[in-house]
Amino acid sequence: MFGWLNGPGAAFRDPLPGSTNYLSAYDRKGKLIRGTGEDGKTSKEALSDLKPFPHNLYFQSQPVLSEELRNEIWRRVKEQNRTVRAVSVELGIDMRRVAAVVRLVEIEKRWVREPETDYYNKLQLSELYQHYGKPLATPYQRAVHGMIPIMELSSDGPQKAFEPINDLPVNRLTEPQLFYPASESRPFNRVDAGRVFSAAPRLADESPLADPHNRTSNKELEVIGKPGYERAVLLPADARIPHPHMIDYFKDAEDPTLKRNATERSRRHNARMQLDEVERKLAEERRKEKEDRRTIRVETPRWDILVKEVRATREGTGLDGRGTKSPGVRYGVPSQDRKRGQHKLPTKVEV
Repeated sequence: MFGWLNGPGAAFRDPLPGSTNYLSAYDRKGKLIRGTGEDGKTSKEALSDLKPFPHNLYFQSQPVLSEELRNEIWRRVKEQNRTVRAVSVELGIDMRRVAAVVRLVEIEKRWVREPETDYYNKLQLSELYQHYGKPLATPYQRAVHGMIPIMELSSDGPQKAFEPINDLPVNRLTEPQLFYPASESRPFNRVDAGRVFSAAPRLADESPLADPHNRTSNKELEVIGKPGYERAVLLPADARIPHPHMIDYFKDAEDPTLKRNATERSRRHNARMQLDEVERKLAEERRKEKEDRRTIRVETPRWDILVKEVRATREGTGLDGRGTKSPGVRYGVPSQDRKRGQHKLPTKVEV
């Protein structure tokens, strides 16, 4: 072991600055496989250098967001009031990751802004913490970022995509393998496939819901089944992807009349984004109004008491008694508000 540490393993004692230091980047003698560039500096890592496990060549180390890129995401959402969906498209980052970055950076800034407090003794700590807030592990972060791949913020040109942003998770209805005899006299599209997986009847040819490209009609979920066995019909992928407006954007790019007019394509894309945002806000307002109509507010000098009418019926409890639409521990899911160890921090960002 000491022979290897003093021989080929000596290269790992002082890792390369600003680069990964995996075993796959060195040969058996401990020499770096990739050479140096024209400027005399070590070349950037190739895909073969990002394999930390020599016996698992199919695993590659994935990059993480740099500090500048995380702060840029937070700035666009919080300061520029951009939507999470728009920032996801601009930077090529999944909406869930964008929301998580905004939430974590906001907590980090709150730690720096607010004084550190001993929550057990309810006493503020030293004068340093009172003026500068809770200290951060910045040196540790820089050391870790110096040893793993980093996705940097592009200073010139468009930002390189960090990950696929329009992937769909596998729906449980599509797991079984089905054999369905389809007629040759009419096309069998994605809407028909979703209805077959959901055991729903076929739609008429003249129905607007039968067109998979008509996302306006495919936004509403259709519920089928007997009472107690209701299930939603699986929508086509055009209506379920996180960014459906990107389909129209790439269609405009292939349109001969718009192919050379980038300004018009951007204008049409921004108009669709604004319309989609307005529709989402209106839907959220309708949901809140519907929730307010079901809630009775009783104002007191100290608190506002909210009373909501509920019914412990078969519709709310379900046939197995585990439904979540009715209250009570015996009907399924108990309340977690007063349970020990539950986090009260916000866990999502409305998009």
